[in-house]
Amino acid sequence: MSDPTTTTAPVAPRRGFHLPSAYTILFALIVLMALATWIVPAGSYDVDKNGSPVPGTYHSVESQPAKIVVDSLTAPINGLYGVENAKGNINYYNSGTLFGAIDVALFIIVIGGFLGVTMQTGAIQAGIGRLVSRLQGRERWMIPILMIVFALGGSTYGMAEESLAFYTLVIAVMIAAGYDALTGAAVVLLGCGIGTFGSTINPFATGIASGFAGVSISDGLVLRLVMLVVALALGIFFVLRYADRVKADPSRSAVAAMHEENARHFSVEAGDGGDAVMTGRQKAILLVFAAAFLVMMYGVIPWEDMNIGLPTLWWWFPEMTALFILFSIVIGIIGRMSETDLTDSFVNGARDLLGVALIIGIARGITVVMNNGEITDTVLNWAEQALGDVGEAGFAVVMFVLFLPLSFLIPSSSGLATVAMPIMSPLADFAGVPAELVVTAFQSASGIMNLFIPTSAVVMGGLAIARVPYGTYLRWVWPLLAMLVVLSVLALVAGALLG
Repeated sequence: MSDPTTTTAPVAPRRGFHLPSAYTILFALIVLMALATWIVPAGSYDVDKNGSPVPGTYHSVESQPAKIVVDSLTAPINGLYGVENAKGNINYYNSGTLFGAIDVALFIIVIGGFLGVTMQTGAIQAGIGRLVSRLQGRERWMIPILMIVFALGGSTYGMAEESLAFYTLVIAVMIAAGYDALTGAAVVLLGCGIGTFGSTINPFATGIASGFAGVSISDGLVLRLVMLVVALALGIFFVLRYADRVKADPSRSAVAAMHEENARHFSVEAGDGGDAVMTGRQKAILLVFAAAFLVMMYGVIPWEDMNIGLPTLWWWFPEMTALFILFSIVIGIIGRMSETDLTDSFVNGARDLLGVALIIGIARGITVVMNNGEITDTVLNWAEQALGDVGEAGFAVVMFVLFLPLSFLIPSSSGLATVAMPIMSPLADFAGVPAELVVTAFQSASGIMNLFIPTSAVVMGGLAIARVPYGTYLRWVWPLLAMLVVLSVLALVAGALLG
């Protein structure tokens, strides 16, 4: 979510070939799936009492080819309302409850409103500014501390576009401390990105993927937390090592040729945040902001199933949505916002994430067309045959590898989760792999790709603000990306073997 009150440097248009937007790619996939229903044989699995397909029971059924134009146009709408196959039955594997994507989309919109209200109070901006101010003169410590703060934002609520508000401030301080623009950009970009890579309760990645996989957001939490801690340690070491090298010898900076120009450009902003004052009200708002996510996590964790003596609330998307509406109002009251300011900031924040909600509907439409055409189970059967002998660890790694190119084509984590999880999670049942491991494979692959792909507005926008050429950034960051890939593979193998 981006801060509507923040002005960032415009991103110069790039010449040459451009990938179409996620909306166009997803709608094109709907049309392709509609065409596929005329080619791919129809088939079906027998299902158990939970609606999960039973391995080895695949059989052919009568073909149900789609009406290319009509079904392609109505698929996103039907995806939001609920998925019905040609027989009129809900066909949604591993869901626990039978629903479409409307509850997920509404949850995302309300989260946008919640973030909009919080950002309008200035509490998050003041908190970062105060931290920068307190660390003046101890800038080396600012690198790990700020990366941890940004990573917490990425891990808990998918901090992405709103991080663009902090690039100028952080880069200015880093240059003044003897570092360079790439160091400042890396602190923000890698901090948020690694947090998203190791998402713990991020509703846009883990939450949506878990919902479509039919597991709780708390399932697989320990493994994701370990991945977050290790990845963040690697990222901090990587940035600190580079920053120390640049400070000792500025000529070793990856953007050494632009040092004088960047120093002049960002020196105007160097005083921003130097006198940052954080009020008691803003501190209280940050505490309430954090409490909202803690309460959400408590509400969705099945304490009874874990044999922990705490009452289980059995919350899901309706309860979580209501929770963030409540906390939006509480934050507005603490911030002494008028009724008009509260509702306007909520609506503006919700508007920022409306595109995400639309992506969910369009993406879910792909599954609608496949289910209506009775080809979903055929695809599952092909995958079952192809992956039948790879073993649990091999399955987890293959899932991770498959999600890498998909994340390039669909950089939206929510859109990718909506497209892929209804298909991938039943495969986990066939391989005897917990569905939450597929969620972890998805989010780690998506997190790595969104650290560098040119289809990410956050990557390109952040680098444009930092005045760091994209090619320079790629040459600099690739060793860290390789380390994160290795970490993901090792974690998924361990998760499969220990699961």
